[in-house]
Formats: sequence, structure tokens, C-alpha cells
Amino acid sequence: MTSLSSVSPYDNMSPVAQAAYRARAAAADLAPLPRSAKDDALLAIADALEVRTSEIVTANAEDVARAREAGTSEAIIDRLTLTPERVRAIAADVRHVAALPDPVGEVVRGSTLPNGIDLRQVRVPLGVVGIIYEARPNVTVDAAALCLKSGNAVLLRGSSSAYSSNTALVRVIRDAVGGSGLPADAVQIVPGEGRDSVRELMRARGMVDVLIPRGGASLIRTVVEESTVPVIETGTGNCHVYIDAQTDLDMAVDILINSKAQRPSVCNAAETLLVHQDIAAAFLPRALDALADAGVTVHGDERVLDIARTAGAKAAVVEATADDWEAEYLSYDIAAAVVDSLDAAVAHIRLWSSGHTEAIVTTSQAAARRFTQLVDSTTVAVNASTRFTDGGQFGFGAEIGISTQKLHARGPMGLPELTSTKYIVTGDGHTR
Repeated sequence: MTSLSSVSPYDNMSPVAQAAYRARAAAADLAPLPRSAKDDALLAIADALEVRTSEIVTANAEDVARAREAGTSEAIIDRLTLTPERVRAIAADVRHVAALPDPVGEVVRGSTLPNGIDLRQVRVPLGVVGIIYEARPNVTVDAAALCLKSGNAVLLRGSSSAYSSNTALVRVIRDAVGGSGLPADAVQIVPGEGRDSVRELMRARGMVDVLIPRGGASLIRTVVEESTVPVIETGTGNCHVYIDAQTDLDMAVDILINSKAQRPSVCNAAETLLVHQDIAAAFLPRALDALADAGVTVHGDERVLDIARTAGAKAAVVEATADDWEAEYLSYDIAAAVVDSLDAAVAHIRLWSSGHTEAIVTTSQAAARRFTQLVDSTTVAVNASTRFTDGGQFGFGAEIGISTQKLHARGPMGLPELTSTKYIVTGDGHTR
């Protein structure tokens, strides 16, 4: 007869389940650790990234070469590419996370009840966090750093297009974590490159505490609809810039160009321009020329096309279709429309927005107030670029993603969003 002590927990487990099992054990070890232990591991990761930059960039070059051979778009290749400068920036982000306050143990609220019981609600790690993401190897490091700092183990499932990069990065991270005395299994790549491993991760309820998808609309929809593990939904970025009737034209052009063209391949880049009809004749010729100088193609409605023809704008302006209003281009393209009023702009945003970020450029406090009240997105910017919707820009450190849902976390997700809470009830022989 086989004794219970001789039964291995790995018996009959798939490779994905084994990884989840190891992650759960690592999460239990991480949860009680003091901030100093986690920060030491993060600083070791940052140092290792810089020391082993050539190893990482060489692995990344393999992914980039395969992507080019496959005809991958330049927007995706930009997201995929790691240069020595980008690796140094990623290492700097890890150090920034190490310098942030540790959310674990923070008292969210507390009181002494009338019966003398001491009640405290404190932040605790989520446990095991699964990240499913596409073609962005920097997410590998961001996710590992944020999860470690918040006391979580992380299971990383990147796309096959970044497999060499992610493998190299996780190898560097695990070596640094293990060398710091923390469990190396706190950071793991999910075994397997096919869809079956993703599907199994999504079904690992009870072993994985939460899944966070990062990528295109199709990936996010698949994870949300098919996962039995709770999901924090991150969304695509169909972001809008609305130019109000009362506005500073120079500021409006600057914000538009920064929102669209500063880095068009990211989710907080603007994809739609809306212009109040009262300012359109004055604003659009300048805006179209500035967009042309930035290499942006404008997909305009009839009124935008009319103004472009009348003004002799040098921008490439093509007729917009219904698909353009919901497009997340991630490229040098923008949809543009003239609207009758602020309320018409809000109605357009409500119909087509992905709920990420919307901006208004206005000199009217009343217009700004109404816009911020009516627009229901994670972030509403007044006289500022949509590009500021970012955990680093908000001072949160490297973000785990931007949640467009309304439960638990919304907007850029930093360290507190990677925790749950528990209640600690302290009495003195109290009975009920």
C-alpha cells in the first residue's frame, strides 16, 4: 500500500499545473516577507538586467528577425524591440518600484468596536497572478517587479513572437531572485507555446488567483469569456481628443500631436479627433498640416474633408468609414469628425470609446466640468495629452496594465491594485 507521505504532489500533474503548484508555494513564502527582502531582490534584478543586457538584446534580435520575416507590422515590431537603452529604462523602472511604499500590511481602515474588539482591514497579496500578454517583453519585467513587490508570485504567458526575449528575461530575473534568497519560482514562464497552455492557465481556478490579459481586443475578449479564473480586464485604447469651441489653438495643436504621434503604437495614443463646429474652420487647417508634418493619415468625416479641400491642407485625408470610429490603429492614423456641440462629442465617445482615456482642450471651466462629469472612462484629461495615462506618469511605478473595468481596479494598475484585503479581529476573550 502506498503511504500518503510517498505521494508526490506532482503525480499526474501537467507542466502548467506543476508551474502553478510551485507558484502557489512561492506565494506562501513571499507573503510574510518584509519590504527589505523584496526590495533587495528587485535591486538585484535591476543590476542583473544591466549586466546581462547583451544576452537579452541578442535573444530579442531573434524575435525581431522572425517578426520581420513574418511580415509583422512596424507598430508591433516597435513594441517587441529591446535596445540597450530600453533595457536600461526597464532596469530604472524596477529600481523605481523598489523605492515605492510596500502596500502589504497597510491598514485600509480600522476602529475599536463598541464591544472593545479591535478591527483592522489590511492589504494582503492576491497570491498567484497570471499574466497573458502579447509582443511586449518589457511587460515580463514590469509584471515580475510589481508582483514581487506586492508579495505575489507570477505566471507569465507571453506570445510566441517574444518567446526568446521572455525566456532570456525570466532567466535573468530568476537568477537574481534566487540569489537574493527569495524563491525563484515566484517568477515563472508558463510552459508550452501553443494555445493549450493558455487554455489550461485560464482553467486553473483554485491554483491561480487572478488573470490579467494585456494585448489586443481579441486576446482580452478570449480571456474574459473563456477563463474560469477571475479576470481583471484591461482594455484597448480607442482614445479621443475633443477640441472645444472655446480653446487655445496653439495648445490644442500641441496636445493633439503629442497624443497621436509621440508614440502611436501604445494604448494611450489618441485614435479619434473631435472638433466643435464653431472652431473647426480655424483649428482644422492648422491641425491637418501639423498631422501631415508628423506623418499622420487622417480618416475624416464629410465636414473634415470639406475643410481640408477648402483650406488646401497638405495632410493625407481620406474618407472615414464606420470601422474607423472604433479602430485602435496603433499607427500613424487618426479618425476625425466635426461635432455640433460638446454633448455631441460626449455622445460620440459613449458610442465608440473603449473606456480608456478621453481629453478635452478648452479655456472654458464650465465645458471642462461638464465633460469630466459626462465622460465615463478610466481617465479624463483636461488640457493635457492622453499619453499621461500611465502608471509611471501617475507616480505608481511600472504598471501591470490599465484596467478598463469597474471592479477592484480601474485605470493604471500599480502596487495597491495587486493586493486584496483581509480583516484582523483582535479581542480579549470576547465571545458572541
